Amino acid sequence: MNRGEGPANSGDAGPPPPPSRAMGINYRLGWLFYRAVFSTYFRWRVYHPERVPLQGPVILASNHASFLDPPLIGAGVTRPLNYLARATLFRLPVAGALLRSVNAVPVERDTGGGAGLKAILDRLRAGGAIVLFPEGTRSRDGQLQPARSGIGLVVIKSSAPVVPVRVFGTFEAFGRHSTLPRPRSVAVKYGLPLHFEQLRAEAASAAKPRVKEIYQQVADEIMRAIAALEPGGD
Repeated sequence: MNRGEGPANSGDAGPPPPPSRAMGINYRLGWLFYRAVFSTYFRWRVYHPERVPLQGPVILASNHASFLDPPLIGAGVTRPLNYLARATLFRLPVAGALLRSVNAVPVERDTGGGAGLKAILDRLRAGGAIVLFPEGTRSRDGQLQPARSGIGLVVIKSSAPVVPVRVFGTFEAFGRHSTLPRPRSVAVKYGLPLHFEQLRAEAASAAKPRVKEIYQQVADEIMRAIAALEPGGD
């Protein structure tokens, strides 16, 4: 695994940078709305958004402590991101149309179907950026959880680099057992891109048991990179 290099500057949200022209109107409105909410109600900070490539396929892999995490991650960067959402929601006419307009990818959570994996890979192969949570679900206590192998499968089957992301304060602001969001300081920090070409090459010729081990190895390395991200701009 090789870690990419990037600029070392950091800072808070500040004035909104120009959003990407690739943003649809609904996505752009949501992006502006969440930036305003995070800036005023949650006193947010954003560190190293420049580490997220502006073009080309990329996976943003983050810890997951709150429903606030997806919009927080998306509001910190200027390119549109893709998100996973329950496939059942797409069957509702209004909700389905809205989810599609903000780049949501339908996933069957109960079956873990291949259709969801294909949709994720299709977005990446089209040059998109997608947010994935290696832990698989929101943390019950705000602490980091072990990574599941699913993200390793996506990484190996795609050509996308992985940007580790860590969110801070979202559990305290709106954790799993909260009923209403609370005004707490939150932050999002983007790490240096990770590349897994060597493990992709090994997986291409490995026996099935070893391939499964590689998926988990990739997932574990991503989770360690997330854990290594500390608050602040260094």
